[in-house]
Amino acid sequence: MKFLFDMFPVILFFGVFKWGESHGDAAQSLVGTYLSGLVSGGHVTADQAPILIATAVAIVATIAQIVYLLARRRKVDAMLWVSLAIIVVFGGATIYFHNDTFIKWKPTVLYWVFAVALAGGQLLMRKNPIRMMMGHQVDLPDAVWDKLNMAWAGFFAAMGVLNLYVAFNFSTSAWVNFKMFGSIGLMIAFVVAQSMVLSKYMKDAG
Repeated sequence: MKFLFDMFPVILFFGVFKWGESHGDAAQSLVGTYLSGLVSGGHVTADQAPILIATAVAIVATIAQIVYLLARRRKVDAMLWVSLAIIVVFGGATIYFHNDTFIKWKPTVLYWVFAVALAGGQLLMRKNPIRMMMGHQVDLPDAVWDKLNMAWAGFFAAMGVLNLYVAFNFSTSAWVNFKMFGSIGLMIAFVVAQSMVLSKYMKDAG
């Protein structure tokens, strides 16, 4: 359930964009009705409308996540606040300038923030963020925790580069597909590979 909760804005972004692609005139009408005051010049084309309305929905969905957690008196993770800040800035720029370049940069910036937080925590602050998150679930040697933390940092750094490659070498539609399926697929594959490597330590600990 937490996975679906975390992916809620991405799923909505994908669904609304795909709807907008198939209903360009309707998407353009919605943008004109609800977003014209936020768009430089006040007018967008039918081709621009899908990414703008999808971006607006993703911003609202991220805000809704935080409101939901606060209403239930649950902790809002720091990274969710970071994600909100990034999508408001880059998503807002996408809507205002009606230019998808900004929203295409958003995943990369978020990935690189994760990478810097993980690597910086270990190298500069002598803390292991992955261990702090998972230490109560898994018992691993200190050296393995350090390798695991840096592996995640490297993964996020690489994902940031890959996102830029797809974003600026393929169509916006292809990038949206990659954002929904490619990124999630690579994340799942990385977690599975990581679990296979760590399984021997889990057995030893048991």
